Amino acid sequence: MQNHCAVPNCTSSISDPQPLFRFPHDPERSKKWVEKCQRRDLIDKSPDQLHRHYRLCGKHFESSLIDNVSFQCTVLKDDAIPTIFDMPSQPQNGQVKRNKETVINLSSKADVQTDEEEEYREYLKSLFEVLVLLGEQNIPPTGPGDRKKDGLRESNFQALLDYRMNCGNEVLKKRYDVNQECCSSVQLSQLIEVCEKCIRSKLVEEVKQNGFFSLLTDDLVKISGEWHLPVFVRFVDQSNCQQERFCGFLSFEGDGDALAEKLLSEMADEWGLDMEQCRGQAHSCTGTHFSKMKTFSAKLIDKYPLAVVTLRSTRTLNVSLANGMVLSGVQLVMSTFKKIESFFSQSNLLQLELEHAIFIFYPDKEDKANELKDICHTNWTRRHDAFDVAVEILEALLLCVDSVHDNEDMRWSDQVTHDALEISKALADFEFVMALVVLKNVMTLTRAFGKNVQGEAPDAHFAATSLKAVLHSLKEVSDNIDVYHEFWNDEAVNLATAMEIPVKIPRSFLRKHHSESGTIQPDSYYKNNLSVPVVNHIINEMNELFSEDHLKSLRCLSLVPAVIEQHKSTEPEEESIQVFKDYIPNAGTLSAELHCWWVKWSKKGKGETFPSNIHETLQQADLKFFPNMLAVLRLIGILPTLALEDSCNVAYKRFKMYMENTPDKFKSKSLALLNMNYDVGFDLDSMVEAYMNTYPERGEVM
Repeated sequence: MQNHCAVPNCTSSISDPQPLFRFPHDPERSKKWVEKCQRRDLIDKSPDQLHRHYRLCGKHFESSLIDNVSFQCTVLKDDAIPTIFDMPSQPQNGQVKRNKETVINLSSKADVQTDEEEEYREYLKSLFEVLVLLGEQNIPPTGPGDRKKDGLRESNFQALLDYRMNCGNEVLKKRYDVNQECCSSVQLSQLIEVCEKCIRSKLVEEVKQNGFFSLLTDDLVKISGEWHLPVFVRFVDQSNCQQERFCGFLSFEGDGDALAEKLLSEMADEWGLDMEQCRGQAHSCTGTHFSKMKTFSAKLIDKYPLAVVTLRSTRTLNVSLANGMVLSGVQLVMSTFKKIESFFSQSNLLQLELEHAIFIFYPDKEDKANELKDICHTNWTRRHDAFDVAVEILEALLLCVDSVHDNEDMRWSDQVTHDALEISKALADFEFVMALVVLKNVMTLTRAFGKNVQGEAPDAHFAATSLKAVLHSLKEVSDNIDVYHEFWNDEAVNLATAMEIPVKIPRSFLRKHHSESGTIQPDSYYKNNLSVPVVNHIINEMNELFSEDHLKSLRCLSLVPAVIEQHKSTEPEEESIQVFKDYIPNAGTLSAELHCWWVKWSKKGKGETFPSNIHETLQQADLKFFPNMLAVLRLIGILPTLALEDSCNVAYKRFKMYMENTPDKFKSKSLALLNMNYDVGFDLDSMVEAYMNTYPERGEVM
């Protein structure tokens, strides 16, 4: 924004920096502003001219008329009129002529300065327009080359600036004529930084306006050689729609409590998130970073006890449980799953090769072969039954990748054959086979529960009542682990024998325990280092992910009409809803309102449609007559466990697309935020204002 106030002799820009405000478009208010600031030379100027070229600083307005709304941004109330002026006393007659000449000279200089500053502002606006356009389309500003010695001369950013100059942008042309460039690489970095802050401030403001939210994180990613934590928030907006937004990346360098404190501090202090409003948290992480994320989660719940730990809907329960294990065999399985998914997504011909191998191993079971073939056309490594599927097609998988690696008919590239060899080595390792068999058998106990809890509202409501049985089954396995491990070991050995894989202890263990290599048997090793830790980990994680408060929240899905229709004879439990008693508008009427809500939906006739999930229920027009139900449903709506409707689940999809489609050297934590939030509605004037406030030294006269 301009750094010059139109009021004569106002020194705010020198001794007391103040926000500056444009003259209003409204003719009457604009006229009053001119009269108040006693600038007769402005009387003949139109409201549009005044709005474009002149400003008054905040020093001349009552403080009640000024609002601070976001990052380095202040606005006036719609009817604001300046009333505070400290004009000099009336001059003597002998001084009138000299003072009048002085005022005219000052006004002329002010007009020149105003024009120059407005030109600089338009220049910055042009830069931001180009930057936003590139960011929205995920086109790297510094690409396509990486010859840093040329600066930005051959970059995408400069190419678009050149195009705009060729189309007649005089401001850019003038800048280029003076400096021989429109924008330096340093200034581009500053523009990107300001753009990121402005977008995030708008996102955070949206979250604040809608009250409670949940915090979600995803697997760590490497950007510019450093680990970063992707952060999302889930909330319900003013139109009662569930929303999930990507808030940005946080540096994940460091360890323990210090790292956890740093992450929370950045979220609260730098980003501006009101963590007191956080009511849920969910984290996706692999075993290598599991302990750090556990420390962060514990620190979050220690500072904000209402941020309940939950499962995240973007990853199935069984896959999430396995990813959190630091056991070498389990991590070998999970990393190989990623390689398999990437490998077969390269070409339909590779998929056909796998299908051919499946039919070889199921010659007399055509239906089973077709079922497995159809499953392999999905992202089966992410399914609830991923480990069951892997065991069933393991022999076919090994045959397929070995055939591709042999490449007898020279159909495959060197890279494809190399990838096939890497997968083959993993599949032919007994540690992989044993870990896969153990995961399959243990995860069978959690598979149905996980599928239900991440399904439709009736299924998730049922899951909340079935956890006790799941934990009982897991405890029974733990108490009799010797017996169960014997069955699992036999299954793994038989499978390995059929695949001609030698049964042995992992080489990594033998290197570290060379003296014990002859005394430890594979059966004993895998029981103590695989079966027992896997069962214990799953029991601990299930208890932590599904605490009593989390289960009560899930049981509140009994308010969803489709669940009421299934249980017409039973009113929803008020006891579960009491978990939200501090957040409902009128706890005294809860019982009566709950009964009316149940009557409304339980008396519907056959053939009528019932909202089947939180999203549909929140969109019911008459929900406004049930304020307590609305408050509870909005709180359930931010639970990370529950899957979002496709229309509400765009943030995570954009995140995955950005990470998969952007070359590593062009990944930018700042531009990623712009790309994934291109629909927030960018205010270029606010970006210009923020830039000029952050880097006032760059506002030199052109």
